[in-house]
Amino acid sequence: MLNISPNKLNEKVDLSEFKAAQKVFHKKHFKQFNRFLMAFAIFGFIVLFLPWTQNITGKGYLTTLTPDQRPQTIQSPIPGRIEKWYVREGDYVEKGDTILFISEIKNEYFDPNLVQRTGQQIKAKEMSVTSYQGKVKALNNQIGALSSERSLKLQQAKNKLIQSKLKVKSDSIDLEAANTNISIAERQYNRIVQLQSEGLKALTDVEEKRLKLQETQAKLISQENKLLASKNEVINAQVEINRVQAEYTDKISKAQSDMFTAQSNQFDSEAQVTKLENEYTNYSIRNDMYYIKAPQSGYINRAIQGGLGETFKEGDKLVGIMPADYDMAVETFVAPIDLPLVHLGEKVRIQFDGWPAIVFSGWPNASYGTYGGKVVAIETFISDNGKYRILLAPDPEEQSWPKDLRVGSGANTIALLEDVPIWFELWRQLNGFPPNYYQPENAMANAKKK
Repeated sequence: MLNISPNKLNEKVDLSEFKAAQKVFHKKHFKQFNRFLMAFAIFGFIVLFLPWTQNITGKGYLTTLTPDQRPQTIQSPIPGRIEKWYVREGDYVEKGDTILFISEIKNEYFDPNLVQRTGQQIKAKEMSVTSYQGKVKALNNQIGALSSERSLKLQQAKNKLIQSKLKVKSDSIDLEAANTNISIAERQYNRIVQLQSEGLKALTDVEEKRLKLQETQAKLISQENKLLASKNEVINAQVEINRVQAEYTDKISKAQSDMFTAQSNQFDSEAQVTKLENEYTNYSIRNDMYYIKAPQSGYINRAIQGGLGETFKEGDKLVGIMPADYDMAVETFVAPIDLPLVHLGEKVRIQFDGWPAIVFSGWPNASYGTYGGKVVAIETFISDNGKYRILLAPDPEEQSWPKDLRVGSGANTIALLEDVPIWFELWRQLNGFPPNYYQPENAMANAKKK
């Protein structure tokens, strides 16, 4: 109803006479309620200026601080068939303890005496190498003997050549003497013939001189034959030198060829020995792989491959093991917008699943049931869930984490940032702004020093 009349109804009508008005317009109650609202407003205004710790919340789970302490599976580097189990799930094993025994499924390794037979092959090939070494040595001696014999034969042929040349020289001198003798004989014969024609010499003297001339001519022809024979011996000596050279070159070349063949066979045998030794070592190591052993001390979690006679491929997971000694850590994830606000060494509050806690995210000191941690690793590549992985370790300055925690259980994390007034935090939340960017004090100090 519009209040357009200047007459005020409440001044002319006394509403206090009515029971409804008496219940509504109770002045004492109204004043107390107003005081309460006023006190609440003042308290709320004061609260707006209280400090509030900005934080980044995350969801993660428990893990170990180093990779070698995390749960792992044991694989077999070779394919095989399960023959015998030595442990049960939940058993504690020491490093090197046998977990199960497997057998071969490849036909080339079925022979149980494969390693021994390979060793015998190695010995046989080593004896073959020794034989070839002896043959090479004998051929080297033969080549040395042939070289010495060739030198002697060549020296002999050269001496014969020198003798032939000296004989040619001697026969040449004898030929010159024969020519001189025939010249003298001809002159004597002509002189005798002239004297006989003058009647001063008898015919017998002429015949004697003619006979001597003929003998001298015969000696000359004979000496020429000797000279030709001597020259022929020189040629024969030169031919003999070439023959000896060719003969022994052929013999030495053949011996060298045999030696190189023996060396080739020796090197081939040595290569086969090396190959067999490699196979022997591989077979020995493979035999040791039939026993699957624990890589470290821990507890058998689960047998992935069960039963007896079950076959598997190389690299297949056989059994899971959890190390006995490990350092707990929390693996949590933060959004990419919050990643620049996280630094190494920062304090983080952690709430573990299954452990009661009362959490005041803005007042971490007032929270109950949370434990302290610090950032030890920040992943530089985004994970599959679209967030970045942060690794937290126990804070040595805070209360120790519960001993009954198990790897894999959940955890909620609260990374503590700057302290701001509550009104600023409300304003930031309403506008959807990220927390204030800041740098740790150590980082700022280092930046100033630089």
